[in-house]
Amino acid sequence: MKKENIPNILTIIRFILIPFIFMSVITDHFLTALIIFTISAITDILDGYIARKYNYITDIGKLIDPLADKLTQISLLLALTILNILPWWILAIVFLKECVMIISASILYKKKDVVVYSKWYGKLATTLFYLAIVCSLLINQFNLKLPFAVDLYLYYLAILATIFSLIMYGIKFRFKKN
Repeated sequence: MKKENIPNILTIIRFILIPFIFMSVITDHFLTALIIFTISAITDILDGYIARKYNYITDIGKLIDPLADKLTQISLLLALTILNILPWWILAIVFLKECVMIISASILYKKKDVVVYSKWYGKLATTLFYLAIVCSLLINQFNLKLPFAVDLYLYYLAILATIFSLIMYGIKFRFKKN
């Protein structure tokens, strides 16, 4: 194995973990899902760190890393929606936003001089979603009775950040096209 492939192998591990996370949530094994999700998050951090520190950044890595992030996020949101922990419209907004982002990124990727990078507002939205998901998993694992739905309010903040990031990426996309 070449050292340069380590980040991509870590990303592939994240793809492999997705069905295990999904099935753990669907079968009400929330703590198991949280543990596997944490392993996935650690591999995400490691692959980015290794790729940047040792300049192991590859074209395939630029494509599959964000795809692994989005598939993990959407599969978790789908599982929580199926269990009626999450309102369906939140999943719908995230799914539509990601479809728009994939189409836009594909158009920009075809231009030789354009590289698509995530920005702070996209990372903020993802972080808020992951925080909300972790809260949902913990609340349901331990059957916590809270005075208000902490996770739901975090999802609302994540949706606002998602809409903001879509607008900001749209503005950047508009200026890149001209």
